[in-house]
Amino acid sequence: MRTIYQFPLSHFCEKARWLLDYKELDFVAQNLIPGVHRAFAQLKTGQNTLPILKDQEHWISDSTQIALYLDDTYPEHALLRADKILREQALQINQIANELGLHVRRWGLAHALSESDEPLEIMIGEKGYLRKFEKFSKPILKSLVSNGYQLDSEKVMGAKQRLDEIILDLNQRLIENNGRYLVGERLGLADIAVCSMLAPLLEIAGTPWEREHIAIVSEDYDQFKLQLLDLPLGQYVKRIYETERHARVDWRGI
Repeated sequence: MRTIYQFPLSHFCEKARWLLDYKELDFVAQNLIPGVHRAFAQLKTGQNTLPILKDQEHWISDSTQIALYLDDTYPEHALLRADKILREQALQINQIANELGLHVRRWGLAHALSESDEPLEIMIGEKGYLRKFEKFSKPILKSLVSNGYQLDSEKVMGAKQRLDEIILDLNQRLIENNGRYLVGERLGLADIAVCSMLAPLLEIAGTPWEREHIAIVSEDYDQFKLQLLDLPLGQYVKRIYETERHARVDWRGI
């Protein structure tokens, strides 16, 4: 059985789950403890980040490398086109989405944690040692997240500025490709990457960021969501999730 090692709230892990779902491959989502995950990841892959895919004897770190591995190993439902130009366009947009994801994470977590401990509740999970000792684990986890993702005001402000720039760039690319997909005429890696990275800002239904789960958000967060939905890019992300995100595994993991 394939396993994705993940954090439920991570949009990079959402991307990895979506890649496997798109390929119609069976897998389980296994949660790791933030901070402690680094030793596990380093041991298995030589990296210290998630997601990690275990497929039989293969261990693959990084959502982009997972996408490339899946296309090489399971060519049906290709994520990248055979056409060289379309392939290069998709890889370029995927790289942009990777940067986008870093800024979404920093800006979004800073606002979410300033308003509520709800993100920590999801990270802790419904059972296990973190939940059993949540009185101690919650403040430790909050400190790890704040320090690990550098949620100081200057870096959060810089993240928002770069976030705005990337969104406008992607919005223009979408318009130039007739507004339905980012590359070509069907769903692919570029779309999955961008939609996964923007899902937290739009609180997409059926994801960890649905308003049902994170009920308290800042006024700035709400305003930014409305601004994004006013763009073709925001409507595109919403549409793609509604019509083409056929999740087969619960994002909460085990």
